[in-house]
Amino acid sequence: MGKIFSFIYGLIAYLIFLISFLYAIGFVGNLIVPKSIDSGTETTFLTALLVNALLLSIFAIQHSVMARPAFKKWITGAISPAIERSSYVLLSSLALLLIYWQWQPIITIVWKAENETIAAIFTGVFFFGWLVVFLSTFMINHFELFGLKQIFDNLNGKITANPKFQTNFFYKIVRHPIMLGFIIAFWATPEMTVGHLIFSITTTVYIIFAVKYLEEKDLRKSIGKEYEEYQKEVPMILPFTKNK
Repeated sequence: MGKIFSFIYGLIAYLIFLISFLYAIGFVGNLIVPKSIDSGTETTFLTALLVNALLLSIFAIQHSVMARPAFKKWITGAISPAIERSSYVLLSSLALLLIYWQWQPIITIVWKAENETIAAIFTGVFFFGWLVVFLSTFMINHFELFGLKQIFDNLNGKITANPKFQTNFFYKIVRHPIMLGFIIAFWATPEMTVGHLIFSITTTVYIIFAVKYLEEKDLRKSIGKEYEEYQKEVPMILPFTKNK
């Protein structure tokens, strides 16, 4: 029964992730979805700033704390290791859904592409960013990254081995192409509002900080010299540079 519960739990977590990921495209791009980054009733600037800062902080804290090896070791003492990743994915997705639901728009326009061709280019780059994110997950192991492999292995009585260090395709250009894709998608918009700008700045700063000072540290510790050599050869996020 425990294996079946873990399997169902992991599938639900993945389904909620898919919903939150697809909604993110509409939310940031002001496309189709009922509540986007620039829709809704506008409040005072200070109220919107405080609410949005709180929402982004909830996501950042959850996302960073649960990704640390020490937390993983602690939490797997209380829950099955097979659903540790699924739990991370589930809570990250719920934090994103909270952002979509409670985000306070600040619709003062910072820039707007009046030319249709330029606007189309911005939109094309926006979708390119999301494509980079999606493809990058499959260039490592999409199903392991989002907890599916773990629950399938558990259902079959197997223990999932530690993920192998891989540098396929985009990972030969930058060490964190998923994060690069997010940054591209967050900034590429034909109409940038103040609320969208605050979102883009905040998420970009968080991504760079979390990757450089948290994730990279963990990767060096777990992988060792091989990752240190990788750092020397491949830039962190900005392609065709040698930033460590």
